[in-house]
Amino acid sequence: MAEGTAEGTADLTMQDKDRIGWIDNARAITIILVVMMHSTLGVEAALGREGFMHYAVAFATPFRIPAFFLISGLLLARTIDRPWRDYLDGKVVHFVYFYVLWLSIQFAFKFPAFAAERGVAGAAGLYFESFVQPFGTLWFIYLLPIFFVVTRLVRGAPPALVWAAAAALEIAPIETGSVVIDEFANRFVYFYSGHVLAAFALRWSAFVHTKAVTAVVALALWAPLNAVLVQGGLAAMPFVSLALGFLGAAAVIAAATLIADRRAGAGLAAIGRQSLIVYLAFFLPMAITRVVLVKSGLIQDAGTIALMTTVAAVVGALAIHWLVRGSRLDFLFVRPEFLRLKSAYRLAAQR
Repeated sequence: MAEGTAEGTADLTMQDKDRIGWIDNARAITIILVVMMHSTLGVEAALGREGFMHYAVAFATPFRIPAFFLISGLLLARTIDRPWRDYLDGKVVHFVYFYVLWLSIQFAFKFPAFAAERGVAGAAGLYFESFVQPFGTLWFIYLLPIFFVVTRLVRGAPPALVWAAAAALEIAPIETGSVVIDEFANRFVYFYSGHVLAAFALRWSAFVHTKAVTAVVALALWAPLNAVLVQGGLAAMPFVSLALGFLGAAAVIAAATLIADRRAGAGLAAIGRQSLIVYLAFFLPMAITRVVLVKSGLIQDAGTIALMTTVAAVVGALAIHWLVRGSRLDFLFVRPEFLRLKSAYRLAAQR
């Protein structure tokens, strides 16, 4: 999600002509898994029972977020050596803008419920607390700028040393209660790996492309292993979680590569190119669809409702973007020019 849509010199819909097709597919897979998790858990909470989608969400737990962040770090090498001003514009200011904007939008919808529960002052306090304790689904966007800056700061250090330290943080039982600290410790190793092991990821994708049958066999061996460890409650154990995170990320890359040359790959890649748009806006169509389906009682199966909610959330987010594109509401997905850091580098790129 990060690289193709993170550049401060372009809006969220920019398509990188040098982009490798499977990366967009991988982005789409990870963002759909994230939407599926929130949709399914929300439906199950509303109904008070689980459905078949619960098992799909549980299966993806070891690798859903690791793959998301690993893919986000893959193309960082293209921009990490840019001047600090340009780097901060694309990797920090960009995400800060969308975090603050969509935090405010989500609060506008949820404020009445918060006020009823906590009072107006308590609800307002929760809003301002969200600037230090990331709110709901938006913590991904909150963490990405931190990952970008830390990776830039340690680029002069031996990669093996940085990786070992990041892996040690993931293995260590760090539970401070701070989303920023805890999730940084749990996830930075995957983002950093996406950056320093990008060449390996490209070689793995190339292998899958040329040895498709072997890759399918590897996926067939990985899937039951992942499922058994999840169902056995072992997936979250130290070292096991780290291994499953990387194995799952490799599986996502393999699946994305296998799909790339097929008709379905075009649709998946289109979602991947709009992954940040989906991530920002899916909460609204997700909530509306869940309420309508649950309240109507037309469908009783929790799994079916969760699946329909997932599809509606992804499609609805893309529809919202299509509706506002080119209008005065374009700022929902395109950072205004006056909020961009000017530099000689950007000015030259625009000529």
